[in-house]
Amino acid sequence: MAVAARGLTKHFYRNGLRRTALDGVSFSVRDRERLVILGPSGAGKTTLLRVIAGLERADEGSLFVDDRDAGALPAEDRRVAIVFDRDGLFPHLTLRQNLAFPLRGDRHRNDRIEAAAHDLGIAAHLHKRPGELSAGERQRASLARAILSDPSVLLLDEPLSHLEPSLRSQVRRAFLAFSGSFGGAVVHVTHDHAEALTSGDRLAVMIGGRILQCDEPQRVYDYPANTSVARFFGTPPMNLIDDGMETLGIRPENVRLHNGGSLRGRVTAVESTGADAFVRMDTPRGELIARIPAAAVPRVGEEISATLPREHVRRFDRTAGTAIA
Repeated sequence: MAVAARGLTKHFYRNGLRRTALDGVSFSVRDRERLVILGPSGAGKTTLLRVIAGLERADEGSLFVDDRDAGALPAEDRRVAIVFDRDGLFPHLTLRQNLAFPLRGDRHRNDRIEAAAHDLGIAAHLHKRPGELSAGERQRASLARAILSDPSVLLLDEPLSHLEPSLRSQVRRAFLAFSGSFGGAVVHVTHDHAEALTSGDRLAVMIGGRILQCDEPQRVYDYPANTSVARFFGTPPMNLIDDGMETLGIRPENVRLHNGGSLRGRVTAVESTGADAFVRMDTPRGELIARIPAAAVPRVGEEISATLPREHVRRFDRTAGTAIA
């Protein structure tokens, strides 16, 4: 395994109070595998990357990087590269000089720099300094420099979070194409739900310092392991309603609005996304959100009814919140 963590725990102390950033985190990542870790701010995602990189030390648990016990290994001996949310390029050096920094002594460095810059669409800017590049070009350069350092593990810490939405998709495609040829493992943390669904082989949902579920991205979306994952994952998240015996979950796109539905309610809001719209309705079982074509939306205040198709309903234990098979 490129990365294997077992029971990682990390506490921080401030003003005499203890805050647990990592609470028994366990996971593994294989070579050539991309693991995306999705979670809200404060979930412990960045702390986890810093522990893997050797920038922080866990208080408890074990960590193996590239099949070596990393517990006592300094950061420089771990063969781990990290790309942060800010580019971190040397502002006084040209882009070519920045990319050459990890290749000192490599007689093929010019060829490698040219190839990486070409693959990421920044070859025409090698003579420029970072201040002359766009934010997206700087982030692509940061990725190139990280991979040129020949790591066994590549860590991506919200690398697209400060880019404009119109640019984020373009840079994400470049990241995926370029890092797809990388032979090591990739651990990518994000709070962006769309990014999480499209960027990894597996997806781990991390909340409150714990990994609550780890599986193929679509499976996590379709079959949340518990109500905490269901409430968090998705924009908007899964509907959760109480039927008196269990908690029932259904995604907004699977709710059917029509006359004669078994669950009646009143429309409280309509939010258009262009082609589709989210209809919020107040029902005896709580709020329900349906995603329907924008051309067929009801009016706010209108009485409507909904059906929850059995094949799309997920069941959860009312007390523990865990999924019921």
